[in-house]
Amino acid sequence: MSCRKSRPPSVAEKSLSLEEQQAKINDVRRMLGTKADKIPALCSDTAIIRYLKARNWNTKKATKMLDESLKWRLKYKPENIRWEDIAQEAETGKIYRADYHDKFGRVVLILRPGFQNTKSTELQIKYLVYCMENAIMHLNPEKDQMVWLIDFQGWTMSSISMKVTRETANVLQNHYPERLGLAILYNPPKVFESFWVLVKPFLEPKTYKKVRFAYSDDIQSQKIMEALFDMDKLESVFGGKNTAGFNYEAYAKRMREDDAKKSDIMNSGSSLPIIQSSVASQSHESELLASEQQSDSLGSDPCSEASDECELSSVDETASKVESIDSKTPVPTLTCDDVPNIEAAEPKEVH
Repeated sequence: MSCRKSRPPSVAEKSLSLEEQQAKINDVRRMLGTKADKIPALCSDTAIIRYLKARNWNTKKATKMLDESLKWRLKYKPENIRWEDIAQEAETGKIYRADYHDKFGRVVLILRPGFQNTKSTELQIKYLVYCMENAIMHLNPEKDQMVWLIDFQGWTMSSISMKVTRETANVLQNHYPERLGLAILYNPPKVFESFWVLVKPFLEPKTYKKVRFAYSDDIQSQKIMEALFDMDKLESVFGGKNTAGFNYEAYAKRMREDDAKKSDIMNSGSSLPIIQSSVASQSHESELLASEQQSDSLGSDPCSEASDECELSSVDETASKVESIDSKTPVPTLTCDDVPNIEAAEPKEVH
Protein backbone atom coordinates (compact mmCIF):
# COMPACT_ATOMS: atom_id res chain seq x y z
CA MET A 1 0.00 0.00 0.00
CA SER A 2 1.21 3.50 -0.67
CA CYS A 3 0.14 6.84 0.67
CA ARG A 4 0.00 10.08 -1.20
CA LYS A 5 -0.04 13.59 0.16
CA SER A 6 -3.34 15.31 -0.50
CA ARG A 7 -1.53 18.62 -0.94
CA PRO A 8 2.13 19.62 -1.25
CA PRO A 9 3.98 20.93 1.78
CA SER A 10 4.24 24.67 2.15
CA VAL A 11 6.26 25.99 -0.78
CA ALA A 12 7.87 28.59 1.46
CA GLU A 13 8.97 26.02 4.02
CA LYS A 14 10.30 23.57 1.44
CA SER A 15 12.21 26.14 -0.57
CA LEU A 16 13.84 28.12 2.22
CA SER A 17 17.55 27.52 2.62
CA LEU A 18 19.17 27.80 6.03
CA GLU A 19 20.42 31.24 5.01
CA GLU A 20 16.92 32.33 4.02
CA GLN A 21 15.52 31.00 7.28
CA GLN A 22 18.16 32.93 9.21
CA ALA A 23 17.23 36.08 7.32
CA LYS A 24 13.61 35.68 8.41
CA ILE A 25 14.70 35.05 12.00
CA ASN A 26 16.71 38.28 11.87
CA ASP A 27 13.70 40.14 10.43
CA VAL A 28 11.51 38.98 13.31
CA ARG A 29 14.11 39.96 15.88
CA ARG A 30 14.53 43.36 14.20
CA MET A 31 10.77 43.99 14.22
CA LEU A 32 10.58 43.04 17.89
CA GLY A 33 13.31 45.53 18.70
CA THR A 34 14.08 45.92 22.40
CA LYS A 35 11.15 43.67 23.30
CA ALA A 36 13.38 40.71 22.41
CA ASP A 37 15.61 41.58 25.37
CA LYS A 38 12.81 41.03 27.91
CA ILE A 39 12.92 37.24 27.58
CA PRO A 40 16.02 36.45 25.49
CA ALA A 41 15.48 32.68 25.57
CA LEU A 42 12.05 33.04 23.96
CA CYS A 43 13.68 35.06 21.20
CA SER A 44 16.47 32.60 20.43
CA ASP A 45 16.82 31.48 16.83
CA THR A 46 15.24 28.09 17.46
CA ALA A 47 12.35 29.60 19.43
CA ILE A 48 11.62 32.13 16.69
CA ILE A 49 11.68 29.28 14.16
CA ARG A 50 8.67 27.73 15.91
CA TYR A 51 6.67 30.93 15.55
CA LEU A 52 7.69 31.31 11.92
CA LYS A 53 6.61 27.74 11.17
CA ALA A 54 3.31 28.34 12.94
CA ARG A 55 2.70 31.31 10.65
CA ASN A 56 3.99 29.68 7.48
CA TRP A 57 7.17 31.78 7.54
CA ASN A 58 5.26 35.07 7.39
CA THR A 59 7.55 37.35 9.38
CA LYS A 60 4.92 39.97 10.25
CA LYS A 61 2.45 37.38 11.52
CA ALA A 62 5.17 35.50 13.39
CA THR A 63 6.37 38.72 15.00
CA LYS A 64 2.86 39.60 16.13
CA MET A 65 2.38 36.12 17.54
CA LEU A 66 5.70 36.17 19.37
CA ASP A 67 5.02 39.66 20.70
CA GLU A 68 1.76 38.40 22.22
CA SER A 69 3.59 35.45 23.79
CA LEU A 70 6.16 37.80 25.30
CA LYS A 71 3.38 39.88 26.87
CA TRP A 72 1.64 36.74 28.10
CA ARG A 73 4.74 35.24 29.70
CA LEU A 74 5.70 38.50 31.39
CA LYS A 75 2.20 38.82 32.86
CA TYR A 76 1.30 35.18 33.51
CA LYS A 77 4.80 34.05 34.60
CA PRO A 78 4.27 30.35 33.81
CA GLU A 79 7.79 29.51 34.94
CA ASN A 80 6.84 30.45 38.50
CA ILE A 81 3.95 27.99 38.82
CA ARG A 82 4.76 25.26 41.33
CA TRP A 83 3.13 21.99 42.32
CA GLU A 84 1.61 23.44 45.48
CA ASP A 85 -0.22 26.01 43.33
CA ILE A 86 -2.09 23.38 41.35
CA ALA A 87 -1.91 20.18 43.42
CA GLN A 88 -5.68 20.01 43.87
CA GLU A 89 -6.17 20.11 40.10
CA ALA A 90 -3.95 17.06 39.72
CA GLU A 91 -5.67 14.78 42.23
CA THR A 92 -7.66 12.77 39.68
CA GLY A 93 -4.87 12.51 37.11
CA LYS A 94 -6.82 14.48 34.52
CA ILE A 95 -3.49 15.57 32.99
CA TYR A 96 -0.10 14.04 33.69
CA ARG A 97 3.23 13.42 32.02
CA ALA A 98 3.82 9.75 31.32
CA ASP A 99 7.07 8.22 32.58
CA TYR A 100 7.90 6.96 29.07
CA HIS A 101 8.41 8.38 25.57
CA ASP A 102 6.98 7.20 22.29
CA LYS A 103 9.18 5.25 19.89
CA PHE A 104 10.26 8.51 18.28
CA GLY A 105 11.61 9.82 21.58
CA ARG A 106 8.83 12.32 22.23
CA VAL A 107 7.38 13.21 25.63
CA VAL A 108 3.88 11.83 26.18
CA LEU A 109 1.15 13.78 27.97
CA ILE A 110 -1.93 11.90 29.14
CA LEU A 111 -5.19 13.85 29.17
CA ARG A 112 -8.38 12.43 30.75
CA PRO A 113 -11.16 15.02 30.32
CA GLY A 114 -13.70 12.71 31.95
CA PHE A 115 -11.74 13.05 35.23
CA GLN A 116 -12.38 16.79 35.59
CA ASN A 117 -12.60 17.59 39.30
CA THR A 118 -12.83 21.37 39.61
CA LYS A 119 -14.89 24.23 38.19
CA SER A 120 -12.40 27.10 38.19
CA THR A 121 -11.39 27.99 34.62
CA GLU A 122 -8.42 29.95 35.95
CA LEU A 123 -7.03 27.00 37.92
CA GLN A 124 -7.70 24.50 35.15
CA ILE A 125 -5.72 26.60 32.67
CA LYS A 126 -3.00 27.17 35.26
CA TYR A 127 -2.63 23.41 35.67
CA LEU A 128 -2.54 22.91 31.89
CA VAL A 129 0.23 25.51 31.61
CA TYR A 130 2.14 23.85 34.46
CA CYS A 131 1.91 20.49 32.66
CA MET A 132 3.08 22.00 29.36
CA GLU A 133 6.04 23.71 31.00
CA ASN A 134 6.99 20.49 32.76
CA ALA A 135 6.66 18.42 29.59
CA ILE A 136 8.81 20.85 27.61
CA MET A 137 11.47 20.70 30.30
CA HIS A 138 11.73 16.96 29.63
CA LEU A 139 11.90 17.07 25.84
CA ASN A 140 14.73 15.08 24.30
CA PRO A 141 17.54 17.16 22.73
CA GLU A 142 16.45 16.22 19.20
CA LYS A 143 12.70 16.32 19.78
CA ASP A 144 10.91 19.59 20.48
CA GLN A 145 7.40 18.21 20.09
CA MET A 146 5.22 15.98 22.25
CA VAL A 147 2.43 13.44 21.88
CA TRP A 148 -0.93 13.72 23.60
CA LEU A 149 -2.89 10.61 24.47
CA ILE A 150 -6.48 11.55 25.29
CA ASP A 151 -8.46 8.99 27.29
CA PHE A 152 -12.26 9.29 27.13
CA GLN A 153 -13.07 7.15 30.16
CA GLY A 154 -15.99 8.70 32.00
CA TRP A 155 -16.39 11.49 29.46
CA THR A 156 -19.89 12.85 28.87
CA MET A 157 -21.27 16.06 27.43
CA SER A 158 -21.50 17.35 30.99
CA SER A 159 -17.69 17.26 31.11
CA ILE A 160 -17.62 20.09 28.59
CA SER A 161 -16.87 23.72 29.36
CA MET A 162 -16.74 25.81 26.20
CA LYS A 163 -15.02 28.60 28.12
CA VAL A 164 -12.22 26.26 29.17
CA THR A 165 -12.08 24.79 25.66
CA ARG A 166 -11.64 28.19 24.03
CA GLU A 167 -9.00 29.29 26.53
CA THR A 168 -7.17 25.97 26.20
CA ALA A 169 -7.01 26.35 22.41
CA ASN A 170 -5.85 29.94 22.77
CA VAL A 171 -3.02 29.15 25.20
CA LEU A 172 -1.75 26.06 23.40
CA GLN A 173 -1.88 27.42 19.86
CA ASN A 174 -0.71 30.97 20.50
CA HIS A 175 1.87 30.47 23.23
CA TYR A 176 3.16 26.93 22.61
CA PRO A 177 3.37 26.81 18.81
CA GLU A 178 4.78 23.70 17.14
CA ARG A 179 4.92 21.80 20.43
CA LEU A 180 2.26 19.27 19.48
CA GLY A 181 3.45 16.49 17.22
CA LEU A 182 0.42 14.21 17.41
CA ALA A 183 -2.80 14.00 19.44
CA ILE A 184 -4.55 10.63 19.67
CA LEU A 185 -8.15 10.68 20.87
CA TYR A 186 -8.78 7.18 22.18
CA ASN A 187 -12.27 5.68 22.28
CA PRO A 188 -14.28 8.90 22.03
CA PRO A 189 -18.01 8.12 22.41
CA LYS A 190 -20.43 8.67 19.57
CA VAL A 191 -21.80 11.81 21.23
CA PHE A 192 -18.32 13.36 20.97
CA GLU A 193 -18.99 13.98 17.27
CA SER A 194 -21.32 16.84 18.21
CA PHE A 195 -18.69 18.37 20.49
CA TRP A 196 -16.01 17.96 17.82
CA VAL A 197 -18.10 20.07 15.44
CA LEU A 198 -18.13 22.83 18.07
CA VAL A 199 -14.42 22.55 18.84
CA LYS A 200 -13.03 22.57 15.29
CA PRO A 201 -13.61 26.32 14.72
CA PHE A 202 -11.28 27.04 17.65
CA LEU A 203 -8.47 24.98 16.13
CA GLU A 204 -6.04 26.15 13.50
CA PRO A 205 -5.69 23.87 10.46
CA LYS A 206 -2.13 22.88 11.45
CA THR A 207 -3.40 21.78 14.86
CA TYR A 208 -6.46 19.97 13.51
CA LYS A 209 -4.30 17.98 11.09
CA LYS A 210 -2.35 16.54 14.01
CA VAL A 211 -5.45 15.05 15.65
CA ARG A 212 -6.17 11.34 15.10
CA PHE A 213 -8.91 9.07 16.43
CA ALA A 214 -8.31 5.48 17.58
CA TYR A 215 -10.56 2.72 18.91
CA SER A 216 -9.87 -0.30 21.09
CA ASP A 217 -12.24 -2.47 19.05
CA ASP A 218 -10.50 -1.68 15.77
CA ILE A 219 -7.52 -3.89 15.02
CA GLN A 220 -5.92 -1.38 12.66
CA SER A 221 -5.91 1.30 15.37
CA GLN A 222 -4.14 -1.10 17.71
CA LYS A 223 -1.50 -1.99 15.14
CA ILE A 224 -0.57 1.62 14.79
CA MET A 225 -0.51 2.10 18.57
CA GLU A 226 1.94 -0.79 18.69
CA ALA A 227 4.05 0.92 16.03
CA LEU A 228 4.13 4.15 18.05
CA PHE A 229 4.53 2.92 21.63
CA ASP A 230 6.25 0.29 23.76
CA MET A 231 3.18 -1.75 24.72
CA ASP A 232 4.78 -2.89 28.00
CA LYS A 233 4.89 0.76 29.11
CA LEU A 234 1.68 2.00 27.50
CA GLU A 235 -1.32 2.20 29.83
CA SER A 236 -3.90 -0.57 29.44
CA VAL A 237 -6.63 1.97 28.72
CA PHE A 238 -4.81 2.69 25.46
CA GLY A 239 -4.39 -0.99 24.62
CA GLY A 240 -1.04 -1.40 26.38
CA LYS A 241 0.06 -3.83 29.09
CA ASN A 242 0.74 -1.32 31.88
CA THR A 243 -2.02 -1.72 34.49
CA ALA A 244 -0.43 0.42 37.22
CA GLY A 245 -2.64 3.45 36.64
CA PHE A 246 -2.15 6.98 37.93
CA ASN A 247 -0.65 7.30 41.40
CA TYR A 248 -1.15 10.77 42.82
CA GLU A 249 1.44 10.56 45.60
CA ALA A 250 4.14 9.19 43.31
CA TYR A 251 3.37 11.82 40.69
CA ALA A 252 3.43 14.60 43.26
CA LYS A 253 6.92 13.45 44.30
CA ARG A 254 8.12 13.58 40.68
CA MET A 255 6.71 17.06 40.16
CA ARG A 256 8.23 18.44 43.37
CA GLU A 257 11.60 17.10 42.27
CA ASP A 258 11.17 18.79 38.90
CA ASP A 259 10.17 22.04 40.59
CA ALA A 260 13.35 21.93 42.66
CA LYS A 261 15.45 21.46 39.52
CA LYS A 262 13.63 24.33 37.84
CA SER A 263 14.27 26.60 40.83
CA ASP A 264 17.95 25.68 40.82
CA ILE A 265 18.22 26.62 37.15
CA MET A 266 16.44 29.94 37.71
CA ASN A 267 18.55 30.77 40.76
CA SER A 268 21.73 30.04 38.85
CA GLY A 269 20.79 32.62 36.24
CA SER A 270 20.69 30.08 33.42
CA SER A 271 17.96 30.01 30.78
CA LEU A 272 15.13 27.65 31.48
CA PRO A 273 14.85 24.74 29.05
CA ILE A 274 11.07 25.16 29.32
CA ILE A 275 11.47 28.30 27.24
CA GLN A 276 14.27 27.40 24.88
CA SER A 277 13.85 25.04 21.98
CA SER A 278 15.62 21.75 22.51
CA VAL A 279 16.91 21.63 18.92
CA ALA A 280 20.53 22.70 19.00
CA SER A 281 20.61 24.37 15.59
CA GLN A 282 18.88 24.48 12.24
CA SER A 283 21.77 22.65 10.59
CA HIS A 284 21.42 19.91 13.20
CA GLU A 285 17.68 19.80 12.56
CA SER A 286 18.27 19.34 8.83
CA GLU A 287 20.66 16.48 9.51
CA LEU A 288 18.11 14.95 11.89
CA LEU A 289 15.31 15.09 9.34
CA ALA A 290 17.53 13.53 6.71
CA SER A 291 18.54 10.69 9.02
CA GLU A 292 14.95 10.11 10.10
CA GLN A 293 13.92 9.57 6.50
CA GLN A 294 16.43 6.75 6.25
CA SER A 295 16.31 5.16 9.69
CA ASP A 296 13.49 6.36 11.95
CA SER A 297 10.94 6.24 9.18
CA LEU A 298 8.83 3.11 9.30
CA GLY A 299 8.56 3.03 5.52
CA SER A 300 10.51 0.38 3.65
CA ASP A 301 11.24 3.00 1.00
CA PRO A 302 11.75 6.35 2.77
CA CYS A 303 9.53 9.24 1.67
CA SER A 304 11.53 11.71 -0.35
CA GLU A 305 10.87 15.29 -1.36
CA ALA A 306 10.85 14.21 -4.99
CA SER A 307 8.07 11.69 -4.51
CA ASP A 308 4.66 11.72 -2.83
CA GLU A 309 4.56 7.97 -2.35
CA CYS A 310 5.89 5.91 0.53
CA GLU A 311 5.58 2.30 1.62
CA LEU A 312 4.70 1.16 5.13
CA SER A 313 7.02 -1.21 6.94
CA SER A 314 9.27 -2.34 9.64
CA VAL A 315 8.60 -1.50 13.29
CA ASP A 316 5.48 -3.58 12.86
CA GLU A 317 5.13 -5.33 9.51
CA THR A 318 1.44 -5.88 10.08
CA ALA A 319 0.95 -2.13 9.97
CA SER A 320 1.57 -2.34 6.23
CA LYS A 321 -2.11 -3.19 5.82
CA VAL A 322 -3.43 -0.23 7.78
CA GLU A 323 -6.47 1.40 6.19
CA SER A 324 -8.32 4.61 7.07
CA ILE A 325 -10.79 3.92 9.87
CA ASP A 326 -13.67 5.93 8.45
CA SER A 327 -16.54 3.79 9.69
CA LYS A 328 -16.46 5.13 13.24
CA THR A 329 -16.72 8.90 13.00
CA PRO A 330 -16.31 11.52 10.25
CA VAL A 331 -13.05 12.77 11.72
CA PRO A 332 -9.33 12.16 11.10
CA THR A 333 -8.34 8.64 12.11
CA LEU A 334 -5.01 6.92 12.49
CA THR A 335 -3.70 6.19 9.00
CA CYS A 336 -0.43 5.51 7.22
CA ASP A 337 0.36 9.18 7.77
CA ASP A 338 1.04 8.41 11.43
CA VAL A 339 3.50 5.58 10.89
CA PRO A 340 6.05 6.19 8.12
CA ASN A 341 6.49 9.92 8.64
CA ILE A 342 5.17 10.73 12.08
CA GLU A 343 6.75 14.19 12.14
CA ALA A 344 4.86 15.42 9.06
CA ALA A 345 2.05 17.86 9.74
CA GLU A 346 0.38 17.46 6.35
CA PRO A 347 -2.27 14.72 6.17
CA LYS A 348 -2.12 12.01 3.57
CA GLU A 349 -4.80 10.13 1.74
CA VAL A 350 -4.68 6.35 1.77
CA HIS A 351 -5.05 4.55 -1.54
